[in-house]
Amino acid sequence: MAYEMSLPEDHYEPRPWSGTFAQYLERVERAPYLADTAHRRLYRMIMAKGGKSADGRYPFFADHLYGIDETLTMLVEEYLKPAALGYDVKKRILLLVGPVSGGKSSLVTLLKRGLEEFSRTDAGALYGIQGCPMHEEPLHLVPDHARQAFGARLGVTIEGQLCPWCRHQVETVYRGRIDEVPVERVILSESRRVGIGTYAPSDPKSQDISDLTGSVDFQAIAQFGSESDPRAFRFDGELNIANRGLMEFQEMLKLDEKFLYHLLSLSQEGNFKTGRYELISADEVIIGHTNEHEYRAFLQNPRNEALASRLFVVPVPYNLDHAAEVKIYEKLLAPYATKGRHVAPYAIDTVAAVAILSRIEESPKPGGDRLSKFLLYLNPEDTERYQEFRREGWYQGEGMKGLDPRYIINRLAVAFSATDVECIDALDLLDRLQQGIDANPFWDRQERGKITEWIRLAREWYDRRVESEVLEAFARDWSEELTNLYQNYVDNVVRAVKSGPGNRHWDEALLRSVEERMGVSEIQAPAFREELYTRIEMAKKQHQALNFLEHPGLYQALRQKLFDDLRDEVKITTEAPAPDRQLLERIEKAAERMVAGGRYCPRCASRAIHHVGSLLNR
Repeated sequence: MAYEMSLPEDHYEPRPWSGTFAQYLERVERAPYLADTAHRRLYRMIMAKGGKSADGRYPFFADHLYGIDETLTMLVEEYLKPAALGYDVKKRILLLVGPVSGGKSSLVTLLKRGLEEFSRTDAGALYGIQGCPMHEEPLHLVPDHARQAFGARLGVTIEGQLCPWCRHQVETVYRGRIDEVPVERVILSESRRVGIGTYAPSDPKSQDISDLTGSVDFQAIAQFGSESDPRAFRFDGELNIANRGLMEFQEMLKLDEKFLYHLLSLSQEGNFKTGRYELISADEVIIGHTNEHEYRAFLQNPRNEALASRLFVVPVPYNLDHAAEVKIYEKLLAPYATKGRHVAPYAIDTVAAVAILSRIEESPKPGGDRLSKFLLYLNPEDTERYQEFRREGWYQGEGMKGLDPRYIINRLAVAFSATDVECIDALDLLDRLQQGIDANPFWDRQERGKITEWIRLAREWYDRRVESEVLEAFARDWSEELTNLYQNYVDNVVRAVKSGPGNRHWDEALLRSVEERMGVSEIQAPAFREELYTRIEMAKKQHQALNFLEHPGLYQALRQKLFDDLRDEVKITTEAPAPDRQLLERIEKAAERMVAGGRYCPRCASRAIHHVGSLLNR
């Protein structure tokens, strides 16, 4: 049987191109960006997807990374943009510092994959000397004395020197005829080790500097006779192959000191030393990542002062945006969704709330407790207060501590992998989180107490939301109930204003029950009613009816009163020791309304109703 395989429709495989250095110069003259530095190419790659949107996000990251917009803004605007323009920032090593599972590796991986795809496009095209193990920038062929004139003609800046291999080729094969040196299109690829390098530290005793800078080819020595002959050297270290692109150092500060010393010269001068050769030029964006503990320990060692001054540190805290946290979990769970299984409203939202609550730093200021700050971050209506707390939290290291997202995902996986569950709701997931705490022998009593408290606060937040939905379901027709209550209130206001003080033909209890919810005192009540009566009469003269939506305070008060009246109804209905048929029908109808809304299934609707009933009976 034959199988047909094809690339995705949006995959673009550029035509291979090869020519001479003279032909390459013609291309650069027409399109100077072909000779961009690694930093400039990376910046253009991000901006090719679009500039910063109104909501403060860069489209390049929008569908992949959530809730770290401040980090991404700092990366693009404070590091990459100045580096792309040639400022000294390009001589700094970008170090991402943050807690485990905060998105550091994901960010670097996204940049690497983006570079690979960008190098396939016309806008991201780059070229190298054919056969060079470091895919050398062809402009390095231009002699030093002629670079200023060439640069002015082409509209580029020429920096860097030929690698030993290319120098040998020019001198021995082409006899100095640089215009004949072959040039080819370079496609960046981590898997093929072209322009993208990755290094992860291992046991310090087994770390070998040749992993970064290449090694001698002992078999070739017999052929070429000397270790100093570039043909007898493998320029295949990670720093060699990452030239023209990006070099990632995983857990960078765990590197042996001799490795870090190589980075001093590479970051500041754009070159490094290897074997018996001169300094080798390298143009690459160096990105390392580490956790906060390792970074602080690194700074405390005075021997690291020189390297510390060459770092551009970007904090990568845990996400504090609740909506973004929900997107993260939904994205991770989506590939494993079980057909037919229902996820109740607020299920993922409530688990995300636990995560966000765990990352918030409390403040002694009013409203600075954990739950109040969470609600402010959730809905920042008071922009000034929100900015104040976020700024204070940033200096406190807010987001640098909290529940590891991997723990949350582990517990979600346990819940979603159960085969005998047709519906999962917030209570199920909170129970799974709590079970994970109880089963973990490595958390001490204090730590377990903290997490239990975060779960309690998230449950309290969920209770408020689900109570509102259940009460709305018990209202036979929410808009009709609200309209009837409003009309009843207005009728009594008219009677109260028209009647004299000694002639009470109105329901004072009803009026006060609504007015108290608006904060209107008994002394203020007559003036408030007069004002409302005047507005009603003016509307009548214009042949209009005054709608309660035109008075937000009154609308909220009426809504709250209706909810309070319904609470008693739900409490009696759901907790009756021997419910009669009429009570059962009311529960069934409420559940049907919830299901009809399209978000609940019969199981989670019924459970939500009884959960709210138990809350109201506490």
